[in-house]
Amino acid sequence: MDHTIVHFEIPAKDVEKVRAFYEKVFGWTITQADSPIEYWIIQTVPMDQNGKLLRGGVNGGIYRRMDPENKTINYYSVESINDFLDKIVKLGGKVTQPKQEVPEVGWIAAAEDPEGNAFALLEPLKP
Repeated sequence: MDHTIVHFEIPAKDVEKVRAFYEKVFGWTITQADSPIEYWIIQTVPMDQNGKLLRGGVNGGIYRRMDPENKTINYYSVESINDFLDKIVKLGGKVTQPKQEVPEVGWIAAAEDPEGNAFALLEPLKP
């Protein structure tokens, strides 16, 4: 598995303003998810009916900023979040959000590198 960016998230105080901005600047399609949390799906590249990308690219999401410190975050694909969290800590990083399940997607966790740069991990469901 390539450990590459597979998703990104943008926090927004005014979601509609940010949504309109990215739609007009890049032509992205942004729709509110049918989810228990306020979340908008950013489609930068087309997907099929199963959510599979039809060509190379990365899609993302927008969520309502709850903390002024929230920043855009990239998610990297991994085979095992547990293994990578152990490796991150051993190499001087820090776990900032433990592993949690995202139904029908897989598992996520968040961390920081030794200089405090935030990133997240995604262990997708096995097909």
